[in-house]
Amino acid sequence: MAGILRVPRSRGALSGTLLVLLGAWGALIAFIGPYFHYAFTPDRTWAYTSGRLWLEVLPGAAAALGGLIVLVAATRPTAVFGAWIAALSGAWFVVGRPLSTLWTTGATVAVGHPVGGHITRAVEDIGFFTGLGAVIVFFAAMALGRFTVVGAREAAHAASADKRAAAAETTATDTPAPAGTGPFRRRTRPVVTTPATTAAPATSGAGRWNLTGRLPKLPRRRPDGPVTDRPAGMTASQPAPEPAGQRSSRGSDTPS
Repeated sequence: MAGILRVPRSRGALSGTLLVLLGAWGALIAFIGPYFHYAFTPDRTWAYTSGRLWLEVLPGAAAALGGLIVLVAATRPTAVFGAWIAALSGAWFVVGRPLSTLWTTGATVAVGHPVGGHITRAVEDIGFFTGLGAVIVFFAAMALGRFTVVGAREAAHAASADKRAAAAETTATDTPAPAGTGPFRRRTRPVVTTPATTAAPATSGAGRWNLTGRLPKLPRRRPDGPVTDRPAGMTASQPAPEPAGQRSSRGSDTPS
């Protein structure tokens, strides 16, 4: 649906530009027409009257505004709104002059009368009010037709665009949000790693250290005899070394 409402700005380029030019003509011709003898009474340049304000300046400005909206609109509702403003302004150019007799004194026309000969008066009447209003209504209706009718190609393009948007939205919904995102984010505490500690040596018994296999094997000695265990690398044929205390005592027993 959103794709159908959007239109390229070039759609109303021609009609919008013409409506702006026609509205500017209707608002300014009453003030600059006397320069080339094309005017209503009073036929003076830049002469302001309340009749010119209500019957020429305001509808001309409204038509120009509607054309500008049509020219720059990027959606159908906006362009249709501008075209309706221009159409109503053109209609007021047509019917405003005869209706002005309802609020003037003596039922006279609020904008005076055209000056010049018969042909000049007819041309002035057409160029100031009736003909100008009819042309504005024509281009406004053309803009309304271009912006209200949806072609088959535009409908197919809008449908494909809507399908792609729906598929993208579904994919975004199904994809889980990464951790730590969203309105309720949970802070993750940093993992503190402690260095590995050396295992304490095993104990045996009630609180006694088991040092088996940790200390070198010491030779065992009888109280009154030689060492029973031989050092490593000594064969059975070799005599075991005597302790230092025994060698010193034996040396002292030797007669001099």
